[in-house]
Parts: sequence; C-alpha cells; structure tokens
Amino acid sequence: MTTPTVLAPMDLALDAGNTLGEGILWCERAQALYWTDIQHATLYCLHPASDSLEHWPMPERLASFALCETDGWLLLALASRLAFFRLADGRLQTLHEIEPDLPTRCNDGACDRQGRFVFGTMHEPAEGSKQALGSFWRLNADLSLEQLALPKVAISNSIAFSPGGTTMYYCDSLARCIQCCEYGDTLGTPQLFADLGELAGEPDGSCVDADGSLWNAQWGMARVVCYATDGSVRLLLPVPARQPTRPAFGGRALDTLYVTSARDGLSAAQLDADIHAGALFRSRVSVRGLPEPRFTGMPA
Repeated sequence: MTTPTVLAPMDLALDAGNTLGEGILWCERAQALYWTDIQHATLYCLHPASDSLEHWPMPERLASFALCETDGWLLLALASRLAFFRLADGRLQTLHEIEPDLPTRCNDGACDRQGRFVFGTMHEPAEGSKQALGSFWRLNADLSLEQLALPKVAISNSIAFSPGGTTMYYCDSLARCIQCCEYGDTLGTPQLFADLGELAGEPDGSCVDADGSLWNAQWGMARVVCYATDGSVRLLLPVPARQPTRPAFGGRALDTLYVTSARDGLSAAQLDADIHAGALFRSRVSVRGLPEPRFTGMPA
C-alpha cells in the first residue's frame, strides 16, 4: 500500500465564525466564493481579489445551492423547499416543497455535468438518534423533480460527479463510507468507494478535481482527504479546525482549495482549543479543479 502524501496545513482565509459553514462553490464568472452558514440562515460571498464580503439573510436555513446559467440567480436547497433566488433584490421563487410529511430537511447538493441539481435530505428527529429516512433527489432542467433510486440515508453528503459526469459519489455520513455508482438518466448499482473504518470521524462534503480525484472533508478529523479514482488515499490535507465541512476549488486557475468548517456541537472547552472553528480555509494545491456546473433550468 502506498503511503499518502501529507500536505502542509491549510491557511486561514477568513475567520468567519460560522456555526455550520457549508455548501461552498466558486463562481468563475464573478471570481467569487459563495457559501452558507446553515444554522444562521445566511448566504455569504467573498471576493478574494478585494477581500470584500457580502451576505444575504435567508427566510429559513440554507443547506446547499447551485449556480445558474442565468446570471444573477442561484438555485437554493432551503431546509423545506427548492427555490430560485435573485441576488440583486432577494426575490425568491419557490419550486417544490421537499418531503413535507417527514421530519427531514434538505442537506448536501451539487449540479451534475448535465446541468441538473442533485441533492439529498437528512433526518432531524425531535428526540433520539437520526434514522435513515432521507432520500436523494434530482431537479431537472424542466423543473420536474424525481427521487433517485438510491438507499435511504440519515445524513446525505459527499455528492459529487466525475469529470465526464458518468460517476456519482455520495454518502450517508453516519455510515462512515463513501459510495459511488454509474450515473446518467438512470443509476447503476451502488459500490463502496472509500471506508473510514474505525477512524473517529465522518465523511462530509466533497468535490472532484480535473484528474477525477475526489476531495472529501472529514468531520471530526481536521482534514481533507484526496482519493484516487480507485478509492485509494493519495493526499492528506490538514485543516486547522476539527470539523471541516466541504471543499471547493477556486481562484483564476482553479488551483486553490477552499474549505468551510463548523462550530456546531462543540463544547466550550473544545471551542477554546479549536480557535478557528467555523472559519474558511484555503490552500494552493498542485492540481486544478473544474468549473462548477450550472443549473440549466430557467427562473420564471
């Protein structure tokens, strides 16, 4: 077995203090970085060239989102619904309620290479432990919604697609392994891609680089792991926060990896030790990412 290369720890990009930073995406048109603080129902945008920061309050928790082919709009996966959002004036156009009869909310999501938005849900029990009640869904360009033929999950995560769009990656964080399947209009049989085994952490959000390697933020483990296409570990990237949540490639050359993180669930003593919990981090890497796919459906 080849020993993975351990990279230098990530640098602090912004001490954002997010409770649950997530959903990070780079917009190559605006040269800007978008992400959400789920628990604070806030969308953020950082322009690295000027270090200027914008934010938009949301009507409910924003779990994930997608860039749109139509400039100035985002597709939002809010806790209870999908909606288009116009950045200029905050106009919101609701498309679908999601699992209204279940104690779930929207969670991780990403556009596939065909311009459709794939997202999952997670169980939010009033008491007790999370159960596998969530599902994976796809919003098509005609704004129709379909449930994907994948097993139920407690916490959907790690949704990402190979450069050619023929493989989908995903996970149930509580199962502590990443799955993959052949992807297109229909889905192939799920296969085990990476197993965290007995390690004390969970797979969270992921992105894919131009070579097809999967970069996964690992909650509770203060690291991002780069997996080769065969599931072997290529690189370990230390993160100066215990709970990294999702990576994204950005910068003009798409050779800077950004990672969000969270303070959520940490005790006062843990926060004293984890001084950058909830911050945004970055690191120059030796590979390049891919331009973020955009949702091809049109707002009314």
